[in-house]
Amino acid sequence: MNVIRDWFYKHFSDPQVVILVGLLVAGFLGIVFAGQYLAPVIASVIIAYLLEGVIQPMQRMGIPRLLAVSLVFTLFFVVLLLLIFSLFPILVRQAGQLLDLAPAMFAEGQRLLMTLPERYPTLFSETQVERFLEQIQSEAGGFTDTALQQTVSSVVGVVTLLVYMVLMPLLVFFFLKDKESILDWARSHLPRQRGLAARVWEEVDSQLGNFIRGKFWEILIVWVVTYITFMFMGLNFAMLLGFLVGISVLIPYIGAAVMTVPVALVAYFQFGWSAELAWILVAYGIIQMLDGNVLVPILFSEVINLHPIAIIVAVLFFGGIWGFWGVFFAIPLAILFQAVLKAWPRQSQEDPEQDSSAASES
Repeated sequence: MNVIRDWFYKHFSDPQVVILVGLLVAGFLGIVFAGQYLAPVIASVIIAYLLEGVIQPMQRMGIPRLLAVSLVFTLFFVVLLLLIFSLFPILVRQAGQLLDLAPAMFAEGQRLLMTLPERYPTLFSETQVERFLEQIQSEAGGFTDTALQQTVSSVVGVVTLLVYMVLMPLLVFFFLKDKESILDWARSHLPRQRGLAARVWEEVDSQLGNFIRGKFWEILIVWVVTYITFMFMGLNFAMLLGFLVGISVLIPYIGAAVMTVPVALVAYFQFGWSAELAWILVAYGIIQMLDGNVLVPILFSEVINLHPIAIIVAVLFFGGIWGFWGVFFAIPLAILFQAVLKAWPRQSQEDPEQDSSAASES
């Protein structure tokens, strides 16, 4: 008990540490219990972070903030409308076409699996393949039931989406326009002894803003390059696959590996075992290699350098806690964790009484 008491006193005797821990716990509980209700607010804050990277250079050029906010927000709103009314219908149509082909693709995959015991009798048996197919059919049945339940509640989902489409642009505009007022209001409700929390916030604010803006450009570049490559090679559903490959960069390493499966499946069912299939996989591998070794170092040169092991652990840990959203915010949460560790006060390992006596003797 003395060891635990001494450790607790050593690390939590500083009031600023207690304040920092209290703010982190309050934020954690707020996300857990109110995250689903505050989803449009969180999304609007992320978009505001993205647009702030364009507004600040305009202010440094002498443009008043209100005018810069108005110009950037107008451009953002126009691009949003173009995406909703031009790009979104294409993605929905290609997704529907791909779902229509899913039964035929499943039947062909089943036929290929049934040939494995004949080709590789020492590795696969008919019983193993049949059990595997039964498991896939069971999972597909569960997915169908879930899809039907989602269809029943789709009216509510559409209404919610429409409300979000109206609320989010307004929230983004006011977050940008009244940024300083909102921050001053937040500071006025925080404890005065918050120097440690302020250092963590400054670190996270800088790194998180760079991360969000870098991820936006990475998604856009990978999406466009993948779409042009697949379209040039004649692959079906090029726009949909390019969009999914672009979104997959939100989950480093894991996203690229997962997206290999749909790209390979679509290419196989279109071209079969052919040179076209091989070239498509080679092109996809080159895109991922250029993304990881060229694009990411350029876009994230100012972001905290997280080791690949730390990224994978963060994705697995936070994904296990919060599912999809945990995976989505794994890297920002890892940045926050690293900023806390960096700012956490560290006391000398030596006994303070020994230090004072040594100083007096000298």
